[in-house]
Amino acid sequence: MNPERLAPRLFGRRVPLVLVAWLAAVWVTLWGDLSVGNVLGGLVAGLVVTWLLPIPVLDPGLRVRPVALVSFLVWFAWDLVLSTARVVFWVAHPGPPPSQVVRAPLRTTSDSMVVLVLVALSTVPGTLVLEVDGQELVVHVLGRRGDATQIARADVADLESRIVRAFGTRRDREELG
Repeated sequence: MNPERLAPRLFGRRVPLVLVAWLAAVWVTLWGDLSVGNVLGGLVAGLVVTWLLPIPVLDPGLRVRPVALVSFLVWFAWDLVLSTARVVFWVAHPGPPPSQVVRAPLRTTSDSMVVLVLVALSTVPGTLVLEVDGQELVVHVLGRRGDATQIARADVADLESRIVRAFGTRRDREELG
């Protein structure tokens, strides 16, 4: 679709019609009366606001790839089940569970990808991101016997790869190699 149709120029400035329509809907909702006058007033208010206060176009740095997204979601759901079972086992097991703090390097430099990795890691039972130190995460790992360093680093790298494949830009994918 042609972006000129969704954001035509009005006196030299772009006016996003979708935002104007949204502002008009908010206007009508606030007035609480669906009438021709309120809709026209909302459209005029929306046009004036978007023309006087232009919003810059922001790119969050996310691209959704449906096949990679489904693959990530299935893998993530399975990881949630396994991690929950591991934590439940150690909660029911007498004695303190094994825990360790691990430094795991990240390969991506994209803030969006790092945030998604942080959210995903913190969602999984038994892992918690304690700190982000440059291109390295400090992660608390619960329920892994022995030296969990290599396992945790491999898990973080696998999660990062899956997230970048599902949501990353071309540059993000190139960073992973």
